[in-house]
Amino acid sequence: MQVDLNLLTVLDALLEEGSVMGAAERLHLSSPAVSRTLGRLRAVTGDDILVRTGHTMVPTPYAVAIREDVHRLLRQAQEVLSPARELDLAGLERIFTIQCHDALAASVVPVLVGRIQEQAPGVQLRVLAEHSADTGDLRQGRVDLELGGGRPALPEFRSEELGHDPLVVAMRPDHPCAGDLDLRSYAAHPHVVISRRGRLTAPIDDVLAAEGLRRRVVAAVATVPVALQTARRGDVLVTCTAILGRPLIEAFGLITRPLPIESPAAAIICTWHQRFDSDPAHAWLREQVRASLAEITDA
Repeated sequence: MQVDLNLLTVLDALLEEGSVMGAAERLHLSSPAVSRTLGRLRAVTGDDILVRTGHTMVPTPYAVAIREDVHRLLRQAQEVLSPARELDLAGLERIFTIQCHDALAASVVPVLVGRIQEQAPGVQLRVLAEHSADTGDLRQGRVDLELGGGRPALPEFRSEELGHDPLVVAMRPDHPCAGDLDLRSYAAHPHVVISRRGRLTAPIDDVLAAEGLRRRVVAAVATVPVALQTARRGDVLVTCTAILGRPLIEAFGLITRPLPIESPAAAIICTWHQRFDSDPAHAWLREQVRASLAEITDA
């Protein structure tokens, strides 16, 4: 049997007001309309709900027994259909999962953790490394946010470009190119490429090819620390992002030089599933990521 949930609204008003006229005034309906609904309620429940005693109406024992339940159900229905949009950060307890590559993690996460703990100490953060292949983690809700350089291809995902990070060349302080890194020197020295999928080429190779040059890639590694550690121990060059790579570059005692060829800065993109668009807590998390990145890039 299908039940018209609008009956709950009228039933609650009848039980609160104790009369058809009072319920009608409360609901801004006509008395005949409320009387017809009372008839439907009697048919559905098999009870009179309200009975006349002299000039007044009194609830039946059944109506008295269900009064609090009806009021509670109606309040719950209203809460479901009109969810609160105010976020209580002090009382928020939630685990957020972010997936990003290691340079982003090393730069953004320390700032982000500080912001979260200051505003919402009950929130916990899980930071996962990028996978070498695409997964369904974002779609299935196992990951709340992905931070990286690519835009989603499917319309069920949302994305926001948070900024851009120029490319630089990292090397040892005593590297032969430390004094002067021109295009031919850049192509002549060995390179380590950062690629989570193990690719031995990058878009920069197309730019070099247009200039009639070709670099020698000796290794492709999945993470920035491995690439920079390799550069620290030898004469290889590592092309990486300037701002997000800075903490790791400094930690390994390396220096950077400008990329000796024009190349677009790397985009920093935040991606999430559309199910979280209107979630206040998720929107707050996105704002904290945005603010953390701004703090880093402005430093």
